Amino acid sequence: MAENKILIVGPSWVGDMVMAQSLFITLAKLNPGATIDVLAPPWSRPLLQRMPQVFDAIDMPVGHGAIDIGRRRNLGKSLRSRHYRQAIVLPNSLKSALLPWFADIPLRVGWRGEMRYGLLNDLRRLDKQKYPLLVQRFNALAYPAGWDLPAVQPAPLLRTDWHNASRLLKKFSLDTHRKVLTLCPGAEFGPAKRWPTHHYATVARAVIEQGRQVWLMGSEKDKSIAEAIVGALSSTERSHCKVLAGATKLEEAIDLLALADAVVSNDSGLMHIAAALRRSLVVVYGSTSPDFTPPLHEDATILSHPIDCGPCFRRECPGGHLKCLDELSPERVIRALSLH
Repeated sequence: MAENKILIVGPSWVGDMVMAQSLFITLAKLNPGATIDVLAPPWSRPLLQRMPQVFDAIDMPVGHGAIDIGRRRNLGKSLRSRHYRQAIVLPNSLKSALLPWFADIPLRVGWRGEMRYGLLNDLRRLDKQKYPLLVQRFNALAYPAGWDLPAVQPAPLLRTDWHNASRLLKKFSLDTHRKVLTLCPGAEFGPAKRWPTHHYATVARAVIEQGRQVWLMGSEKDKSIAEAIVGALSSTERSHCKVLAGATKLEEAIDLLALADAVVSNDSGLMHIAAALRRSLVVVYGSTSPDFTPPLHEDATILSHPIDCGPCFRRECPGGHLKCLDELSPERVIRALSLH
């Protein structure tokens, strides 16, 4: 009997890739012994390596947004020797469906999205009311068209490298003698997702007074935001803070997040990683909505401040006021943390 090999064309965002693990878990359950490979941007390899359901992470050599049919064709042809029986294409773009077609994979599944007739031969029409959550839309592709999903989707669960976590404590001169609150104040999507730095500073000040320490994490783009938060604190308070934004690789960020006693985050990739590490979590929503991409973790408190113009799902506030974020008080976050 031929080996059951499945290729997933993965998403291009950290949070979406974390949520895609729910699909990998579903596929492994429905196809015992199947080999699941994921074609994705190179940055995602450390993340995929923390998902036990994934056998191989294949680097997508073409950047997000680029077509480059020649390189896609060459990679597709090189994958023919792997003899995949099925491909599931998670992005909705036409270009994301090209590679499985070039690879001659017999069954190619995905939502209709852009014009992909012929490229996908199991092309589904998405019912957004039936599948309001992104994780449901991912998981539905593991089942035959029209199949009723289980009421609850499997939650992502990332592995932690505890040996690496111990090494990182030394590398960054950290300790866990005080309980750790990790703040994730950035958001790749844009400023309409970012809770104000002065609100984060108020939270940091409160938890330091309670005897905790604060680690601030994020990408290089988030470093100035993290530094502004720490800069708003007194010198004594700053001694209990560590800015790690911009200093960590993705695999290091995963293992450091695993050491947190609690996490406060915007709707971001790090938020989804923290949820998949089962960290106690408080999430602040601005322009986006938990009705589409909530943290998939029971110990997560979701906070938002409803206003007439939201959620707008815009990168920048159309009205220029950011009321949905400015008027969400730090006291609400502090109260939520007291329950964790």
